[in-house]
Amino acid sequence: MWRFLLRALLVLVFALILLALVGPLLIDPNPAKEQSPARIEPSAATYAFVTIPVSGTPGLRAHYRDSTDPRRDDFDPLGQRIFLLLHGFTFNLSTWDPMFPFFAREGRTIAYDQLPYGLSEKPLPAGLKGDNPYAKASAVEQLLALMDALEIPEAVLVGNSAGGTLALEVARSAPDRVSALVLISPWVYATRPTFPAWLVSTPQMKRISLLLGRYLGEGMPLLDLSYADPERISDTRRELAASHSWTPGWDLAWGALMNRSLIDAVTVSESLADITQPTLVIAGARDRIVEMADSARAANALPNAEFAVLPECGHVPHEECPDLVRAVIADWLRHL
Repeated sequence: MWRFLLRALLVLVFALILLALVGPLLIDPNPAKEQSPARIEPSAATYAFVTIPVSGTPGLRAHYRDSTDPRRDDFDPLGQRIFLLLHGFTFNLSTWDPMFPFFAREGRTIAYDQLPYGLSEKPLPAGLKGDNPYAKASAVEQLLALMDALEIPEAVLVGNSAGGTLALEVARSAPDRVSALVLISPWVYATRPTFPAWLVSTPQMKRISLLLGRYLGEGMPLLDLSYADPERISDTRRELAASHSWTPGWDLAWGALMNRSLIDAVTVSESLADITQPTLVIAGARDRIVEMADSARAANALPNAEFAVLPECGHVPHEECPDLVRAVIADWLRHL
């Protein structure tokens, strides 16, 4: 009897190991086809492109919106500040649509799709010679390259979630390029799992990353999670959030991004004391992704920060509660 149970246990263990090794390889590696939006003409959501130098590439195209571009926008800014708006994980520049006119009236304003989001280029690391374009250091390099290409010597960085993390990384590594920071629900203390590089580089983990990228990119589940009340999300907003899917093969790039994210830990919290630029931290009281207490903790750790909490707002208050966000930022700018 015991021998039978032992054999059965060994068979079960072997089956589980086999499933773990073979199962992920059954995930279809072929690129997904582009999706056509039902209500939006893609050209209406397309602004401008600039090719930026990225290590190991001939240059990559970044999609951006510039308030000084007379072909699409006609704003009369009141001030000389430049604002660079940074979206969060799986989002794109359309997240700033409710806030863009406000910033554009304050000064020149640029929002861009970080690679491989939105309509920006979606490179595959396997075809490149240099560093992985989805590494944390590369995202900093790309932002600074964009500033150089658009002749922006210094800017106020406005970042939401992972865009807030990127803003902090740039403020730490290139402080002369950042005049101030506005951080909306910044991803600072929230953790995600990381794994050894050898494991992440296995074919199985790459296929699992591809599956994760498809899951996050097809239904955009983080959009619903980011609102305190998902009923506030319009159909047009949902289509703009999925603009990456208008490009064939987007899922392969998202899979590569997800795969690389399994290596890079979020460590910016270790450097907050060194970031001295004037900073405004904003949190939604009903944020389900980054706890309000984490945002308060980040504001307390930054040497020159103010903190504001917005009631009845979630992780993207600039989308969900733009009037409140505008009021808080306008008051802060008056004293900057």
